This record gives sequence, structure tokens and C-alpha cells, in this order.
Amino acid sequence: MATRDSMDNLMQQVEDTIRFAEEQYKQSSLQEQYNNDNYTQALQQLEDTYQDIAKMAISANAQQRDQLHRMRLQLQQLQNTMILEGE
Repeated sequence: MATRDSMDNLMQQVEDTIRFAEEQYKQSSLQEQYNNDNYTQALQQLEDTYQDIAKMAISANAQQRDQLHRMRLQLQQLQNTMILEGE
């Protein structure tokens, strides 16, 4: 079972990553430039955080896995939106 602290830390990481990615998406949309360094960095952070969630799920209990799954879906949705808009 994943510890409460590790879950809390990961949840904070997910929130921070989503906040940063949404900010970069919004700025890039306004400027109509999707290839800036921060946009690329935001996409990389989304992927890295997604991988961290997958690793945590290995040692999580059923309730934690459900929570992790919801977080993973949030990340995927934002990542897909950013990729499609950036093309």
C-alpha cells in the first residue's frame, strides 16, 4: 500500500503540473504559438507525472488506484488537448 504522504505528494505534483500546463496552454492559445519552450516543458511534465502515477499504482490499494486512475485521466485529457491544439 502506498503511504498517505506519498499519495499526498503525488496529488500535489499532479495539481502543480496541471496548473502549469493549463497556464502554458492558455498563453500559447493567446499568442497562437504552440512550439515555445514552456509549452514543450509543460507537455513533458504531464508525461513525467503520468509515469509517476503509473509507478505509484503498483503499490496502491484499491481506493488509491481509483484515485490515481482519475488523476491519470485528467492528465491525459489535458495532454491530448495540448497535443491536438499544438499541431
